[in-house]
Amino acid sequence: MQQQDLIHDWNTAGDAVDYSRLTPVELDDETLRDGLQCPSVTDPPIHAKIEILHLMCELGIHTADIGLPGAGPRAEGDVMALAREIADARLPIAANCAARTVRADIEPIARVVQATGVPIEACTFIGSSPIRQYAEDWTLERMLTATEDAVRFAVGEGLTVMFVTEDTTRARPETLKALYTLAIECGAQRLCLADTVGHATPHGVRQLVRFIRTEVIDPSGENVKLDWHGHRDRGLGIANTLAAIEAGVDRVHGTGLGIGERVGNTEMDLLLVNLHLLGMHRNDLSRLPDYVQAVSRATGVPVPPSYPVFGEDAFRTGTGVHAAAIIKAQQKGDDWLVDRVYSGVPAATFGLVQRIEISHVSGMSNVKHWLGAHGFDAADEGLAQHVFELAKRTDRVLTEEEIRACCAEYSGTDSKANA
Repeated sequence: MQQQDLIHDWNTAGDAVDYSRLTPVELDDETLRDGLQCPSVTDPPIHAKIEILHLMCELGIHTADIGLPGAGPRAEGDVMALAREIADARLPIAANCAARTVRADIEPIARVVQATGVPIEACTFIGSSPIRQYAEDWTLERMLTATEDAVRFAVGEGLTVMFVTEDTTRARPETLKALYTLAIECGAQRLCLADTVGHATPHGVRQLVRFIRTEVIDPSGENVKLDWHGHRDRGLGIANTLAAIEAGVDRVHGTGLGIGERVGNTEMDLLLVNLHLLGMHRNDLSRLPDYVQAVSRATGVPVPPSYPVFGEDAFRTGTGVHAAAIIKAQQKGDDWLVDRVYSGVPAATFGLVQRIEISHVSGMSNVKHWLGAHGFDAADEGLAQHVFELAKRTDRVLTEEEIRACCAEYSGTDSKANA
């Protein structure tokens, strides 16, 4: 059988989007800015931020938000250090920084650019939804004034500008049209649609992207790029980001492990996995586990065992039926088959391997495979039965120490019997 005959892919049926034919979307990594707004993270030391920045480059990420220098001296110092690292190490990544639509947030970005010579895009943001306007007592006129002053000031300082509307997915069309049109007239070269509170569904994302393209960008006559920035309050971070790509945005945002405000942002690592599997992102992703672990170490956010692809359990099974299928694939000597017979994601593509454990739901095939893989005689039926019986007395996966102790116990009992 040919590989293409072994999987019928319903994902490509009907009117499915062929990602391999789309214009490649750019990736903006927000780990070192929005990611650090997560209430549970530790703001990493600068050496850890630099490590993560280097890993972004290895993964083919195009741009990185390196901070909000207007937040204070420490934030500005870290942004300065990261910009210097980009310059000194000649990293193949562009930088941007967040800023409210106030001059006090834009001035530190300009200082970093002047000190390092590294171009930095200013990502100026302002709330746009009626609920935010009501809570803040903002009028549209006030928002337009702040937008014009901030964008013109940033452009005057020699910065490229991405104009961001917070809570875009709950904003009125006429408000968005007014804000974005003015931002373009003032010199913004990029717009960002932000699902700040994770309200959107994929349908809503597609409607929003089409509206901004047809009602704002196309009529402007300018070569303005469009970004999508998603949060995962409803668990739709990846789905919404894929919808935005299909609808035609130029760049999408994400963070390592999906960290960020409240429950976080679109997971950059899982987005890379999906774009690779869809044929859009073709970079080597074998260092992706290193990126995930670096973010986890630096921020103090553990990787849940059930986290897709990079969690401890992603390619690990103690179930008899699952293990039997994998073992049969191994016996055919086909690594491609081993990685796909019971997995929708090929582990080897991301520098990982399938693992078979022994648990209360294991079959004898699990036991014999584990014994053989760890240097024991898998053909010893008595040994295999001894371990199998232990597994059936437990309520979880056995640890390696427990299995080895069981094998030692059997060897001791067997030696006494032979004596």
